Amino acid sequence: MGTSFPNSKTIYVFSLLVLFLASFSSPSEAFANETLTQCLINHSQPSHPIISAINTPAESSFSTVLQSYIRNLRFNTSETPKPTLILTALHESHVQAAIICAQKLSVQMNIRSGGHDYEGISYVSIFSPFFILDMLNFRSVDIDIEAETAWVQAGATLGEVYYGIAAKSKVHGFSASVCPTVSVGGHFSGGGYGNMMRKYGLSVDNIVDAHIINVSGEILDRESMGEDLFWAIRGGGGASFAVILAYKINLVRVPETVTVFNVSKTREQNATEIVYKWEEVAHKLHEDLFIRLTMVVTNGTLTAWFRALFLGDAQRLLSLMSDSFPELGLRSSECIEMSWVESTLYWYDFPIETKVDALLSRTPHVLTHLKRKSDYVKQIIPKDGLELIWKRMIKLDKPRLTFNPYGGKMGEIPANSTPFPHRAGNLWKVQYATDWNVSGEEAARHYIKLTRKLYRYMTPFVSKNPRDAFFNYRDLDLGINHNGDESYEEGKVYGVKYFKDNFDRLVEIKTKVDPANFFRNEQSVPILPP
Repeated sequence: MGTSFPNSKTIYVFSLLVLFLASFSSPSEAFANETLTQCLINHSQPSHPIISAINTPAESSFSTVLQSYIRNLRFNTSETPKPTLILTALHESHVQAAIICAQKLSVQMNIRSGGHDYEGISYVSIFSPFFILDMLNFRSVDIDIEAETAWVQAGATLGEVYYGIAAKSKVHGFSASVCPTVSVGGHFSGGGYGNMMRKYGLSVDNIVDAHIINVSGEILDRESMGEDLFWAIRGGGGASFAVILAYKINLVRVPETVTVFNVSKTREQNATEIVYKWEEVAHKLHEDLFIRLTMVVTNGTLTAWFRALFLGDAQRLLSLMSDSFPELGLRSSECIEMSWVESTLYWYDFPIETKVDALLSRTPHVLTHLKRKSDYVKQIIPKDGLELIWKRMIKLDKPRLTFNPYGGKMGEIPANSTPFPHRAGNLWKVQYATDWNVSGEEAARHYIKLTRKLYRYMTPFVSKNPRDAFFNYRDLDLGINHNGDESYEEGKVYGVKYFKDNFDRLVEIKTKVDPANFFRNEQSVPILPP
């Protein structure tokens, strides 16, 4: 696709002076006088024509392109607001043209790299008109095994990253999500956690450089953007500050053989006692061992699932479990040895015999309507509290709970090392998840209400003042920014929950690098009030 990057000493400047000296007409007049399509063409480089990257509603491909990365069917209806166009950029100059024209015509620009986007912020907007800058074509993965680094573009999926690493080495991997269809851009810039975080930290803890395009159309790397902005785009959300082109990551070492298991226990099989023991030990286990706990209700029966990744062989795992968590009763027959890259397939529920190239698929197993929320737990939930939660889950029937343990590396990294603040002091992170297959607003209201009820029931057991939340599990229940005169106050409502004490530093950086608040959305980092 002809994508290239500057070296650390080069800055490409796409002048925007005309934007600040030109028309004083209203946004609606500007948009009427020059269509977005024509503006993009006018600012296209002859060597990289933009016309083939422009998708408008008049074209038959428009719906296919729009729907290709809608992962939440709540936002794939005829009533869902649609973009004016979708620009599937093929070159950096296309991104620069998008930034120029969006400012010139006062059009909201949503940046989409592909992935979860639980609230559809990258492809739906309360602001009108809006268009989508789709980064799906920026998907190269350049591995340097000798240096143990890689440059990965924003539109590449994690599956493509994992596949690329494994093609070069059996003893390297990367700490990121267990969902291979998630793309790099949003995942990395929002934090990026996975089942090796207790050993190697988050994705953002292993990012060493980046290429971005800022509000002035400049292509910058770490040196030219400065350490403040580089800090902000590693956990503060790239879409608030710039367009992310690519990240440079440090690969991590993995053994040739890892071990996985997925063991279930019902309440009748002493699940409450075993879950309580998990609470006590999961964050204290050897950093090579990550055991995720998921509670689901099926036909009125609550089941606790313990899914693990162990960076080592089964014999050593069984020894560790015998010493630290014998209550689970793990048997050797339940342990499966495989390569690290095969474990990424296992965690995504591929059959054991699945070939590794399945990681190259960009389509999720299932597309459904969904609602997600998050929490952090700092104190062990007592047994009677667990029983209360089980009873309420059985009554609600649909929502499920997933606990992701902390400890290890997550307790060693300072809370202000990146914008992601949820480090020491947390025992585990909670995800509330509800999926449904019935379309319509009535069904959505019903299942979202169930999710909110479970979230409310958990109030006594989770963090407080603020009640923390995970930025990559975007949740508009926490607040919406209309980006008007009250932008800072609206942003602070959700901002301190996502970023805690790091919020004010993010606001200061945002105000400095994007003073007109061009890079904005319903939950972006706001600028300081005038």
